[in-house]
Amino acid sequence: TGYYGDGLNAIIVFAACFLPDSSRTDYNYVMENLFLYVISTLELMVAEDYMIVYLNGATPRSRMPGLGWMKKCYQMIDRRLRKNLKSFIIVHPSWFIRTILAVTRPFISSKFSSKIQYVNTLAELREMIPMEYVHIPDSIVKYDEERCIKRKMRTSCLSNDPENTSVEQE
Repeated sequence: TGYYGDGLNAIIVFAACFLPDSSRTDYNYVMENLFLYVISTLELMVAEDYMIVYLNGATPRSRMPGLGWMKKCYQMIDRRLRKNLKSFIIVHPSWFIRTILAVTRPFISSKFSSKIQYVNTLAELREMIPMEYVHIPDSIVKYDEERCIKRKMRTSCLSNDPENTSVEQE
């Protein structure tokens, strides 16, 4: 959790890589209770505007929540929380997440749909929100770095531009 703006509005960070594996025998029970915990925490923390940052990177498919669970979450969030949500940022969106949201878009409010933003890198996220109070798990940072290296390698293979082939040193 972090904060932004003059009123110190909440930034809720949700790392999907820490969700339970769907092969657990008690998976539905754990996910149900996790959701109730998240909602009760949001209700306590959120008095004003807030945003959710959903970290999808480094998440195996078996740990991604299913469509039914996401739909239930959306339906159970009370109106005040939906109204105060200013932005739902998905970092490192997979094709699966993009597809699910594209398919469900007709069934969710256009107001909510307009709050969804895709961000491909942590650098892009830094441009959108203040990161000094936001904790990004090491596994997500590593995933982001690996993706950036792969992207640079692809760019250098496709281009003869010397700037793209050099690796920046910190």
